Order: sequence, then structure tokens, then C-alpha cells
Amino acid sequence: MKLNTLKPAEGSVKGKKRIGRGQGSGKGGTSTRGHKGAQSRSGYSKKKGFEGGQMPLQRRVPKFGFTSPNRIEYRAINLSTLEELVGKTKAKAIDLQLLVDNGLAHKNDVVKILGNGELKSKVDVTAHAFSATAAKAIEAAGGKATTL
Repeated sequence: MKLNTLKPAEGSVKGKKRIGRGQGSGKGGTSTRGHKGAQSRSGYSKKKGFEGGQMPLQRRVPKFGFTSPNRIEYRAINLSTLEELVGKTKAKAIDLQLLVDNGLAHKNDVVKILGNGELKSKVDVTAHAFSATAAKAIEAAGGKATTL
């Protein structure tokens, strides 16, 4: 047996029916498209999400409210997390690169420091934003809150 001599089993492959080639072919006339309607005509293309005439999902679901295109999504980091980080790394200053290196933020994140927890260490923190309580707590511990 050689690759060039291989053939499908007898009767397993049927010839493709050629549609639209006259009545004698058995697939002439409407050419398997049925009578009338959008799908019988050339140039028909079904809309994305078309549900056969049923009211589509995007029109059934209620819409309300407003989503601002200018919304800033912050990566929130609490003071308790900063305290753990200082205990682990013994750092005197915390910046975005240190947070990224320790897996607390990604390099493109906008970081906001929140005031949940307690900061006992004197540490300088650099971030994109601070809550009022976080900035107060950092300065009370003897550190500095610097906004990028």
C-alpha cells in the first residue's frame, strides 16, 4: 500500500449536488432556497444576534443609568497592606514599582491608597491618589504621602 494509491471506500463519498443548474438536476428552480423571503434572495446576510424575528436580547434587557466614559478605575490598596509590605521588605519608601514587584498592582494600574487598617511605620508613599484618612494616617506615622 502506498499513499498515492489510497482511495475512499466504494460508495462512501457522494458527488456534490450542483444546485441552480436546471430542472433536470433536481435542484433547479428555487435552488434549495425555498420560495420568497430574505434568505431566498442574493445579498442576504443575517444580523448579529438575530433570533428569528423574536425580540432580540439586547432589546429585551432593560437599560437605565449612565456610564461615564471618563471614569477612572483605581487599584485600591489599604494601609494594612502597606504595613505588611513594610514588614516584609523593610522599605523606607513605597512607590508604584515596589507595589508591582510585590504583586499588589500591575504596571499600568492607577493606584489609590485607602485608610483601612493601621500604619505604624514611618514610610514615604507615592501613589496616584490618597483617601483623606489614608493621607492623614501616613503623616501621623511620620511619613509623607506624595501624589503622582
